[in-house]
Amino acid sequence: MGEKLSLRRRVYNGTMTVLVRLGAALTCGLLLFLIGYIFYRGIPGLSWEILTTQTSYIKNTVGILPNILNTLYIILVAMALVLPIGVGAAIYLTEYAGSARLVRVIEFATETLTGIPSIIFGLVGMLFFVQKMGLQAGVLAGSLTLVVMILPTVVRTTQESLKAVPQSYREGATGLGAGKWHMIRTVVLPNAVDGIVTGCILAVGRIVSESAALLYTAGFGMVLVNFIDSLHTSAATLTVALYVYATEGGETALAFSIATILMALTLIINLAAAWVGRRLKNGKE
Repeated sequence: MGEKLSLRRRVYNGTMTVLVRLGAALTCGLLLFLIGYIFYRGIPGLSWEILTTQTSYIKNTVGILPNILNTLYIILVAMALVLPIGVGAAIYLTEYAGSARLVRVIEFATETLTGIPSIIFGLVGMLFFVQKMGLQAGVLAGSLTLVVMILPTVVRTTQESLKAVPQSYREGATGLGAGKWHMIRTVVLPNAVDGIVTGCILAVGRIVSESAALLYTAGFGMVLVNFIDSLHTSAATLTVALYVYATEGGETALAFSIATILMALTLIINLAAAWVGRRLKNGKE
């Protein structure tokens, strides 16, 4: 009887191992195929002229420099707004909030916001920031909409990083006479900074890949403007430009070139997240 159970267990374990490896191989294969196909279709269309000029229908030239700058502008503004709000909210929920019920309600709200489709954020952003507040479609309105969208990600990742800090660290700092804020600033945050940075980089990746929310709030502008003017001027990011060129313009080759740039940015962000996390982890050790 014991031999039959042992044989059945070995067969079950072997079958599950094969299925897990097959799933992992399929996932990696799909990723490599997607990256390879995009690079295969997009790299031949890239040129220095496309990367450093703007689209001009009079001169019959195509360039995505305004879209690259608009993407960087939105990343800069959105992260500058969401970091203090998100990290501060996580610190309050983890270290200061005295009501467990309040914490559960806020956590439920952040999880619900995470699951809302981005097109709804775009619609609400257009109704509130553009129409109600009177902001013109541009980098500022788009960034404010993205702040609402990525705030749950920053809050939850920061909160989990703070919870992972051992309670003995807090008790030791308090026992040495450190105040509440001094303990958080000098003990808790340094030990949670790797998770916080990872969450922020994930938020940047969400910003880079977002298009639906920006269609209503940032606009379709393809004109090269400076940072100040872009705040209140229609400004299309790379993802919005990809949508416009692929659907309305019929420029499939250019759309694949933009997709190549976006894929490269995504890979750089993921590699940066792994590098920063590894460096911070080694620094603490």
